Amino acid sequence: MKIDQIEVYYVALPLIYPWRTAYGEDPDIHSVLVKMVSGEHSGWGETTPFRMPTYSPESAMSVYYNISEFFAPLLVGKEIDSPEALLDCYKFIKGNPFAKAGPETAWWNLKAKVEGKPLRELFGGTLRKVKAGADYGVQDSYDMLLEKIQQACNRGYRRIKLKVRPGWDLEMLEIVRSTFPDMTFHIDCNSGYTLRDIDIFKKIDKLGLEMIEQPLNHTDLLDHAELQKQLDTPICLDESITSIRSFEFALRLKSCRYLNIKTGRVGGLSVAIKLHHMAQEAGIPCWVGSMLESGIGEGILIELGTLNNFTYPGDIFPSDVHYRQDITDPEVVLDEDCTYTPSRVPGTPYEPVMERVKAVSLHSKTIRPE
Repeated sequence: MKIDQIEVYYVALPLIYPWRTAYGEDPDIHSVLVKMVSGEHSGWGETTPFRMPTYSPESAMSVYYNISEFFAPLLVGKEIDSPEALLDCYKFIKGNPFAKAGPETAWWNLKAKVEGKPLRELFGGTLRKVKAGADYGVQDSYDMLLEKIQQACNRGYRRIKLKVRPGWDLEMLEIVRSTFPDMTFHIDCNSGYTLRDIDIFKKIDKLGLEMIEQPLNHTDLLDHAELQKQLDTPICLDESITSIRSFEFALRLKSCRYLNIKTGRVGGLSVAIKLHHMAQEAGIPCWVGSMLESGIGEGILIELGTLNNFTYPGDIFPSDVHYRQDITDPEVVLDEDCTYTPSRVPGTPYEPVMERVKAVSLHSKTIRPE
């Protein structure tokens, strides 16, 4: 499959409500879209590191620059028939998993289009419903949060994730748990704490949460292992797992009992699939994480979620949760039972509307063979 052309778009997608976490606030989502073309076929990928390097050391602008200036030129004009061959083209480049994920996810979608298969069939997913959970960042008030949780319960969500940060943690959780004693909750700390906060975690440990996600430093594995020894509640790693190697160390250290897998954070679908298999072999359940992607990225996440060790409901969002208008047609819609139906068409059904893409694009570049 010869790569004839790659188009790269830096887009800013306005949010209905700001996304507030331990590392700050995002009024819109800055994302990088990649369109890969081979003959009459094209496939889209998406990678969403946010505007500033707060979630990870990468930013949307660094990702856009690295893809358009380095990664895409290494791929155009070449015959690439496997994900291993694609990754081999830029294996000498260190780090930058979000930048690597953009072309890589586009390649998978392109390959599915060329072969006329739903994306999941290429990596062994099954035609099963993909369960979704509800997520809430830091809200303006406890009353606002409780109202949103009640709406999620009424809708039938199976679990709810709550963002926490110092000052919006224990008291909030005690109020939530007393109001909703039987609901499945977990929290996401986004690296906002240290082992000096052990007293808070021991109190949180008594609230019957499903897990505590990424409580400590975004690169840490050792302190997470120490924290896990002192808590009954499972630790889930997110930011700390950026590669196969980092997860190998986490397994040796026993740093976690859950794994959140995000395609951008780990460098694409190929690594995400390998991490899924490693976790399954180790007896660690997985769930699909999201960076609030557009319908392009969320559609890819739905396909990833068809692998059988994704047993916990994922962070896969319908378009209308975060965006007044998504850039795809159709938009991503949640089924009545809070699940998603995987693709029945080649690739995924969520195709970008170019007028919408251009309306939110801050930068764009087309790369062809020299």
